[in-house]
Amino acid sequence: MTRDAPASDPAAGPAPEAARPPRTMSREARRAQIIEATIRTLATRGLARTTLTEVARIAGLSHGLVLFHFETKEGLLAETLSALAEEYRQNWQAALEAAGPSPAQQLAALIEADFSPAICTPDRLAAWCAFWGEAQSRPMYQESCGEKDAAYNATMEAICARLMEEGGYSGQPARLARILRVTVEGVWLDMMTMAEPYSMAEALATARTCAARLFPRHFEEPE
Repeated sequence: MTRDAPASDPAAGPAPEAARPPRTMSREARRAQIIEATIRTLATRGLARTTLTEVARIAGLSHGLVLFHFETKEGLLAETLSALAEEYRQNWQAALEAAGPSPAQQLAALIEADFSPAICTPDRLAAWCAFWGEAQSRPMYQESCGEKDAAYNATMEAICARLMEEGGYSGQPARLARILRVTVEGVWLDMMTMAEPYSMAEALATARTCAARLFPRHFEEPE
């Protein structure tokens, strides 16, 4: 078998021709393919039950090829978490850059960014929940996400401080920013754990309601 030849799994059968990955890929593209397969595996099996063998099957690759790019499960999980964190950072920063100059426009952009179809997918939400829910991943999470989380939190706090000054609101910017953040994270968790989760539109409306309660002179509650 050549290095990039697809694997065949006796249990699952060969991958359909249309689903088979190309034999030749750049190193970066192949690693990205494996990370995407890891995200899908985390979504269905959780962190503890994710294996390199299952990731290889989902990716349609040989176990040896996955090992060539990621020598251990721990290394693959760390790279996957880092990729998710970087994707999240790029998403909110792009939304902020496209927003208007006012703090209300910027806060609205940050809230909407958390429900972007690019990052708010069932597989990605489940992968985040898998990392959040496993104690063994906490040091890995801090290493991969700590600096990015700090940058996001500082940005949110600065926007809240400007809104408070502009609207004459009382309170602490850090605390109001935290309320907004945990509201979004709670909505994400709801979308993953409820037997009948509410729609994406309702999830976004919930986050917007939080902003309206904190800054009523700048935001209206959704109907």
